[in-house]
Amino acid sequence: MGTFKIEGGIRLKGDITPQGAKNEALQILCAVLLTPEKVTINNIPDIIDVNKLITLLGNLGVKIQKNSPGSITFQADEVTISYIETEAFKKEGGSLRGSIMIVGPLLARFGKGYIPKPGGDKIGRRRLDTHFEGFINLGAKFRYNKEDHFYGVEAPDGLTGNNMLLDEASVTGTANIVMSAVLAKGVTTIYNAACEPYLQQLCKMLNSMGANITGVGSNLLTINGVEKLGGCTHRILPDMIEIGSWIGLAAMTRSEITIKNVGWDNLGVIPNVFRKLGITLERQGDDIFIPAHENGYEVKTDIDGSILTISDAPWPGFTPDLLSIILVVATQAKGDVLIHQKMFESRLFFVDKLIDMGAKIILCDPHRAVVIGHDFKSQLKATTMSSPDIRAGISLLIAALSAKGSSIIQNIEQIDRGYERIDERLRAIGANIVRI
Repeated sequence: MGTFKIEGGIRLKGDITPQGAKNEALQILCAVLLTPEKVTINNIPDIIDVNKLITLLGNLGVKIQKNSPGSITFQADEVTISYIETEAFKKEGGSLRGSIMIVGPLLARFGKGYIPKPGGDKIGRRRLDTHFEGFINLGAKFRYNKEDHFYGVEAPDGLTGNNMLLDEASVTGTANIVMSAVLAKGVTTIYNAACEPYLQQLCKMLNSMGANITGVGSNLLTINGVEKLGGCTHRILPDMIEIGSWIGLAAMTRSEITIKNVGWDNLGVIPNVFRKLGITLERQGDDIFIPAHENGYEVKTDIDGSILTISDAPWPGFTPDLLSIILVVATQAKGDVLIHQKMFESRLFFVDKLIDMGAKIILCDPHRAVVIGHDFKSQLKATTMSSPDIRAGISLLIAALSAKGSSIIQNIEQIDRGYERIDERLRAIGANIVRI
């Protein structure tokens, strides 16, 4: 188990460039299975979850050619489809949440797709029903082995387009259904589809491969099935979650930081939510400049003076992956904030570690927490803690970098799952962080 040792209370300064988006990469990589032709993907983040998926693709027989850091060419012209029925696959696929998205492409192209119950963050229930109901609507037969939690869908005669209304706007569910529908016979309409930038990127990539998807960016997608897809070159967006993490880091440490090449047009409400906490963000071309908040930052209440509430919602609402960051940043704001995490019932359970550091947080229930800001009049105290998941892990790291004294964060593999060489990049802007 890896550990970070952090000396907190140090002002940081400099430029930092966000990595490629983890959540987009996991979808885009699975899409290479839809064609026997070469697909080149650029700006791939070098993180544990993405590297695990690339290894899984290699074990399926996908040819992998590394061109340069972050650029890889894939060719799925000799896929070993029998691998998905092996014990090795059950173990490998079960260690990664993103592995669920290989099912749609495999089903569409090879007539069957299997997956063990996928792993990932322990943040509450993460149902798979939307994925499999979509496959069934396209004509696949579903089976589930309860003893070893092994899911399967089969369509030996191919899939047929259909109209469907998703029971939830699941991002991975929408991606999986889209990837299965592009090679189906006829027309598929997906209503209540997720419309996150990552899903838009997937649709744009598939269209460049020869798919026919309209309604991209809306919650109603229309897919005219095609017989085959070709190769393409695709570039992954900057990671909006990492961008939000750096905004939070700058505010909490009262540092002057410039976040480079952020893809402003794809950030949605994220900048404005941080502005509601009183954080100053300046747009400089495609960069975000955050000045040192020498006098702190003051929460903006609602028009009627009631407590500011920040909650998550499907895109274009605020992404749930940044609520942990917002919560830790609120601990030093001037004013109070109600954090309402609607989607996952275990994601706020890391607040006990912040309370141990001196934060004033009332956990109302699994979904809501009230944060009473210190306004920097009381600095957080260093402590020893363990990272429970990716987003809680980065939040605790931000807290440690702002705290007085030396903190220890254990189980940092959780952070490495989503953040590329984070200790090196933080040291480059002046952080005192050591990987033990």
